[in-house]
Amino acid sequence: MKRCAWVNMNNPLYVEYHDKEWWRPVHDDTKLFEMLILEWAQAGLSWETVLNKRENYRKAFDYWDIDMILKYDEEKITELLQNEWIIRNKLKVHSVVKNARVFREIQNEFGSFDSYIWSYVDHTPIQNRFEKLSDIPASTKISDTISKDLKKRGMSFVGSTIMYAYMQAIGMVNDHEVSCDFYEGN
Repeated sequence: MKRCAWVNMNNPLYVEYHDKEWWRPVHDDTKLFEMLILEWAQAGLSWETVLNKRENYRKAFDYWDIDMILKYDEEKITELLQNEWIIRNKLKVHSVVKNARVFREIQNEFGSFDSYIWSYVDHTPIQNRFEKLSDIPASTKISDTISKDLKKRGMSFVGSTIMYAYMQAIGMVNDHEVSCDFYEGN
C-alpha cells in the first residue's frame, strides 16, 4: 500500500491516523476542539510526539468536555502541568482554557464551531493535487485569514502554519499526495 511520504510506517498510531483520520471531513465540535488543541500542542514539536500522547491528553482534559474545561482553575492547571504524560508547556496548557472560552463564543455566535470553520471553504473540502511532500504549502491565504480572525478573537497558538495543519487534519483540504492510495482520485 502506498502512503504519503510523511507517514512513519514504524508507528502504528501514525499509520492509523493517516489511513483513518487525516483529511476525513470532521463536523463534530468536540472533535474539532480536540484537533485544535492537539495542533497547537504540536507547535515546535513533531505531530508524531503529540499523536503518541493523544490518549493521555484526552484523559487529562476530560475527554475534551468544553464545559469542564471552562471550569478549570489554577489548581487544575497546576495539576496538568505536573502530568508527565502530556506536554507540560505552561503557555500551551493555559491556552487550552483561554481558547476554550473563545471556542465557546464562536459556537454561540455561529451556532457551532463547525459552521464557523467550514465557512472558510464554503463547506466543501479543497481537493489539491500535490505530487510530492515538498509541493505541499505550510500555509495558504485561507489559513492566514483564519489565523488572523482567531487571533483577533483572542485565541493563541493559532498561527497560519498551525491553522493549515488543522485544515488538513479536519478534512478542509485534501493534501494526500496523488500517488497515495488514500488520495480520492485513486
